[in-house]
Amino acid sequence: MHLPHIGKVAIIGGGSWASALTKIISSNGYAVQWWMRNEKAVEHIRKFKHHPNYLQSVEYDLSNITLSTDLVNSIHSCEIIIIVVPAAYMNSTFNGLSKEHFEGKTIFSAVKGIVPEFNAIPARYLHKSFNIPYENIGIICGPCHAEEVAMERLSYLTIACLDNAKSHAVASLLANRYIRTTESDDLFGTELSAILKNVYALAAGICSGLGYGDNFQSVLIANAIQEIERFIDEVSPIHRDTKTSAYLGDLLVTAYSNFSRNRTFGFMIGKGYSVANAQLEMKMVAEGYYATKSLVEINQKFKVEMPILEMVNAVIYQGINPQEAVNNLSEKLT
Repeated sequence: MHLPHIGKVAIIGGGSWASALTKIISSNGYAVQWWMRNEKAVEHIRKFKHHPNYLQSVEYDLSNITLSTDLVNSIHSCEIIIIVVPAAYMNSTFNGLSKEHFEGKTIFSAVKGIVPEFNAIPARYLHKSFNIPYENIGIICGPCHAEEVAMERLSYLTIACLDNAKSHAVASLLANRYIRTTESDDLFGTELSAILKNVYALAAGICSGLGYGDNFQSVLIANAIQEIERFIDEVSPIHRDTKTSAYLGDLLVTAYSNFSRNRTFGFMIGKGYSVANAQLEMKMVAEGYYATKSLVEINQKFKVEMPILEMVNAVIYQGINPQEAVNNLSEKLT
């Protein structure tokens, strides 16, 4: 059902998840202003209606899509802004913009990482950098892989915002035959959980690469959801059920799916790739790589028991042998 007051929606980003969200919203009949940095990709989509690099099976209906490389104009012309750039590039993307550019806008993040320059989740970065009220900031989280959206396989999204009317509006934008939506007011918990699950997907990949089987993986992920719950309850102490899809479901799909770039990155590390070589081979950003270091630094304040996070940090940033690190971790799992 259309919500006429929404107007045009800006998608900021040119990767696979930005491509999937553009497909969903434009196919639902809403006007999309799609910004990406890559001018060649923009020209390719205009000419052939396909993204040259991501979800190449998707054909876009350009009657509902305006493509642009002008970031300021894309933000200015839209009421709802959905940010889908990797967290590592978020600050450089918006550097030079001011709070005036975002006045009166509703900003939803589909970013699942930490802005490394500030050790900040996207919601906090947007609030602190551009004075955007938290009530005007939301998050779109899974469990949902872009590749399955391209195939129109039934998927579920959680839309979280402190303002229920805004979460409802964005949930309505996204809901269709193959996308079911749930609304939440747990902005900080869902965002932190979406970031943490990428680290645990790295851990699952490392263990799989080392040859650990399903029995061990099940214990690893059972401990991971407990680790998530301990951390988000300490950082944002509100009532929440981490067994629901926004928390446990998102963790499971990221830790187990072959579509998961974080699991793939970890698998390569477990198989003996160096971090640098795994990054070169991936060609896409594994958000868990950047998030690990930031989360360890953030946890110096909160001092939550997080042995899986510490294992991933030891392997990726301290050069500890993966087998040794997982052996040490296995003594701490229950």
